[in-house]
Amino acid sequence: MFLVDCGEGTQTQLRRSHIRFTKISHIFISHLHGDHCLGLAGMLSSFGMLGRTAPIHIFAPQALEKVLNLQIDTFCHGLDYPIVFHATETTEHKVIYEDHSVEVYSIPLQHRMPCCGFLFREKPGLPHIRRDIVDMYGISVSQINNIKQGKDGVTDTGEIIENDKLVWPAEKTRSYAYCSDTEYIPTLHQMVEGVDVLYHESTYGKDNEKMAHKYMHSTAEQAAMVARDAHVGKLLLGHYSARYEDEKVLLEEARTVFPNTALSDEGMIIEV
Repeated sequence: MFLVDCGEGTQTQLRRSHIRFTKISHIFISHLHGDHCLGLAGMLSSFGMLGRTAPIHIFAPQALEKVLNLQIDTFCHGLDYPIVFHATETTEHKVIYEDHSVEVYSIPLQHRMPCCGFLFREKPGLPHIRRDIVDMYGISVSQINNIKQGKDGVTDTGEIIENDKLVWPAEKTRSYAYCSDTEYIPTLHQMVEGVDVLYHESTYGKDNEKMAHKYMHSTAEQAAMVARDAHVGKLLLGHYSARYEDEKVLLEEARTVFPNTALSDEGMIIEV
């Protein structure tokens, strides 16, 4: 289970969502503004008090390591689990984590300090054996793994059965991109092309486009432009300015450009 950014209140939200702290194994921090990382040290301390022994991996800009080590030395004595820090290069788009089922890429963003988003892309799975067809031809069980890897089947009489007759295609792989605080980047769509779900900050509406540019944030319209140009499946807006009492104005603005847009909200569950 991956946690992306860790602002104040993260522990409270995890408990409200009934998510077990022990399930979290990797934490990805986009940048060093407080609303994205000030909850991290407290949560690491809670992990220790709950008896955690499994390692926790933290991916973040290099500058966080010094700050985090000072906080741990001051507030988190005697942790019985290792904390493994991985410095992310915020100017490069590359794989920063990989296991048997998923790859995680950094997405360079443009903010007032080094910042990157994250792209989670599922690896292709193996096709499914059509057991009825395999049994019909009398193909031996010993060939199953080879058939899953794309090889043809061979009957007891030596007849070759083409692979595509013996398998169903694997499920479509899924992908999610998280674009944290950033000004509008016209080329960003190239790095998130075709993802199933895109989260893109939408701090302002186009009525405050000059302010968005000044503080290096995006408008809802600009977020929708990225989604449209990247041909994503669904767009999630977030990181709203407090000046908007009703975020529906941002939703309506985005939907004029990209109709399949939703407002992200606390506790929301999104199926990818």
